[in-house]
Amino acid sequence: MFIQTEATPNPSTLKFLPGREVLPEGTTLHMTNAAEGAQSPLAQKLFSIEGVAGVFFGSDFITITRSGVEWQHLKPAVLGAIMEHYLSGVPILNADVAPLEEGEEFFDEADEDTVETIKDLLETRVRPAVAADGGDITFRGYREGVVYLAMKGACSGCPSSTATLRNGIQNLLRHFVPEVQEVRAA
Repeated sequence: MFIQTEATPNPSTLKFLPGREVLPEGTTLHMTNAAEGAQSPLAQKLFSIEGVAGVFFGSDFITITRSGVEWQHLKPAVLGAIMEHYLSGVPILNADVAPLEEGEEFFDEADEDTVETIKDLLETRVRPAVAADGGDITFRGYREGVVYLAMKGACSGCPSSTATLRNGIQNLLRHFVPEVQEVRAA
């Protein structure tokens, strides 16, 4: 088994590509501690490695966020844990543990058409680009012209995430949805 790695815009996060499905297409899972990682045998192994501060599963990639340990020391242990997991045949998620649910979306019913357009733009234009960088962005809410988005994986805590929100996503949404005045991280 050959696992590729890619740098992300976030220097604390590295993207690992096992060459196999991680989660079903369109599904992601962001875990920031061992308690959240209890729902996945692989996440449990990864969180047991000193220096692993975050684990994000995408459809065909895993991003690891480090803390206090340099990549040259951490990367071999992470590669070993991922390889061992896939060779074991154990599923990514425990069958008896449901993934943690995110909070509910919020928006006024009168804005339903606007929200649907925003979600469509995020799904078709933004999420694929962000996934290429090892992260994900999901819609959280819309109120009084402000779109609230949750940033996960490599995007969470990335130094360029503010620029991505302001210069990229905000400009895109304003172009197609004139009602949008601002985009904020939730």
